[in-house]
Amino acid sequence: MAEATTGATDTSLPAPEPTAPAGTEPPPPPTPPHVVMLASPGAGHLIPLAQLARRLVAEHGFAVMVVTLAGLSDPATDAAVLSSLPASVATAVLPAVALDDLPADIGFGSVMFELVRRSIPHLRALVAGSVVGSAAAIVCDFFGTPALALAAELGVPGYVFLPTSISFISTVRRVVELHDGAAPGEYHDLPDPLALPGCAPLRHGDIPDGFRDCADPVYAYVVEEGRRYGGADGFLVNSFQELEPDAAEAFKRDAQNGEFPPVYLVGPFVRPSSDKDADESACMKWLDRQPAGSVVYVSFGTGGALSVEQMVELAAGLEMSGHSFLWVVRMPSTDGLPYSMGASHGNPMDFLPEGFLERTSDRGLAVASWAPQVRVLAHPATAAFVSHCGWNSSLESVSSGVPMVAWPLYAEQQMNAAILTEVAGVAVRPAAAASGGGDGVVVPREEVAAAVKELMGGEKGGAVHRRARELKEAVARAWSPDGASRRALEEVASKWRNTVHKQR
Repeated sequence: MAEATTGATDTSLPAPEPTAPAGTEPPPPPTPPHVVMLASPGAGHLIPLAQLARRLVAEHGFAVMVVTLAGLSDPATDAAVLSSLPASVATAVLPAVALDDLPADIGFGSVMFELVRRSIPHLRALVAGSVVGSAAAIVCDFFGTPALALAAELGVPGYVFLPTSISFISTVRRVVELHDGAAPGEYHDLPDPLALPGCAPLRHGDIPDGFRDCADPVYAYVVEEGRRYGGADGFLVNSFQELEPDAAEAFKRDAQNGEFPPVYLVGPFVRPSSDKDADESACMKWLDRQPAGSVVYVSFGTGGALSVEQMVELAAGLEMSGHSFLWVVRMPSTDGLPYSMGASHGNPMDFLPEGFLERTSDRGLAVASWAPQVRVLAHPATAAFVSHCGWNSSLESVSSGVPMVAWPLYAEQQMNAAILTEVAGVAVRPAAAASGGGDGVVVPREEVAAAVKELMGGEKGGAVHRRARELKEAVARAWSPDGASRRALEEVASKWRNTVHKQR
């Protein structure tokens, strides 16, 4: 088991480079150590992994290959993320695997786990044909732990990257503990409420999708995945110490006691934005005309989808609030699900209430489908964010010092909302949204208006704004030259370099 999660950086000077004798060619430079990173489908998984790859190349001298899977995600979206990386980051797409033997009602999460499992032979062939001998580590995300067995087979460290909170690992650990000694095929529900170290007790509705019902087919995959966690050499988490301090300390103690692999908080990773996109965006020009701290930004992520009824209530609530807003409007859900993973067709503006755009034209702007979110959140006019609490969006908001109205929809977003409101203190949550936006609950217009008004001018809202400013400063400290996140990643990078040196 590796040592504790933090430590001093090695500051000794490197040995001088040997000089080639006169008249001879200098030896070729050594091959940089390679890190293979496997991303499961979904932009929310790929974006932070890509940012980790960028840092490993630019700051630590690794050669990185980011590997994606064919199926379940939008190839155009993946290509856009990967094309933003420097040329020094290699990319590869594994061949498609057959999934047509799976039951029709197996569920998206189960398909995701099965896709990764069946893709491991292709990953083995790719690694064996390209980087074997100089591999420093294999890093998979939280859906990809079958890759840990491949890392062990090759004799290189196997790490798990968590694109979400450290509390997610705690939830998986509780699932595994609940099934210690259970017979094959025997499953048990998590307790309600669920107590986790360093996190507010989670009600049943706050537990991530796939963890709530032991009869759900994906639950068996969660148990299997979690049992592999103990075999990892470490975890890299897209979070930082000040956001989840008590949970981080609990994992540090467990690593020191040999009870769990070390967990390194190496975030937050925030995607870069394009100046060109921002300059050409109508919403950025509109924001430039707004007073500082006056605008509520509203967006539910690239995958989130509201019902038609909920879109109407949200529009009415924004109108009732009396505050300026910038709303990224996406096509509503037509199948009752709170997400839409495929491309949608049509004009989302057609689903807004009649006359809404005209009545709010003096203080609001609705844009279809997309906005340069990182730039919007960093703009001086943006004061609050009505958010689905996807972890990437949450970290983007925290990094800009913008507090949130927490409105989770699916996946682990309910748990994220609990962390943001009750642990980090950077969000308020409407009562109906706390009941679970993915369970068919409609947040009424009165609650929308009340939450916006509270965040923009209420006593609780003032405290949340102050906390958001504190965490913005904490993000800057985390990535300062001696910051905790920077030191954590340096520690991991040093371990990986030593692995290659021993192999040579």
